[in-house]
Amino acid sequence: MLKSYKDLQVWQKAYALCLEIYGITKIFPSDEKYGLTSQLRRAAVSVPSNIAEGYGRKTTPDYTRALYIAYGSICEVETQLLLAKDLAYIEQKDIRKIEGDIREVERMLKALIKALEEKKNEGFEVQVRG
Repeated sequence: MLKSYKDLQVWQKAYALCLEIYGITKIFPSDEKYGLTSQLRRAAVSVPSNIAEGYGRKTTPDYTRALYIAYGSICEVETQLLLAKDLAYIEQKDIRKIEGDIREVERMLKALIKALEEKKNEGFEVQVRG
């Protein structure tokens, strides 16, 4: 039984990805501080934050909605990283690992959303917290 959103593997992976993003954006050009650096960091923070917020909601539809927002944010992160790569802010070796981490978080979010929607469609309300 999960005691906290921090027990969710998808939250743990998303949180670790967020830390990676903060680390990698430290080397971005200073003129991107309020541009791509800020945008990428905000999108990265949004992923584990929305997973946590959804977990804290009382209903499955609210939880699912927050997970969809997290999924949208991970897509933003991926797009912004591609831009950073094309602008030569990130080296190819660094981007490969992060892209793999993004795909893993995307896959986990899709699986969790699917599981919650299947439970909802079966007529069961999932208790997301005690």
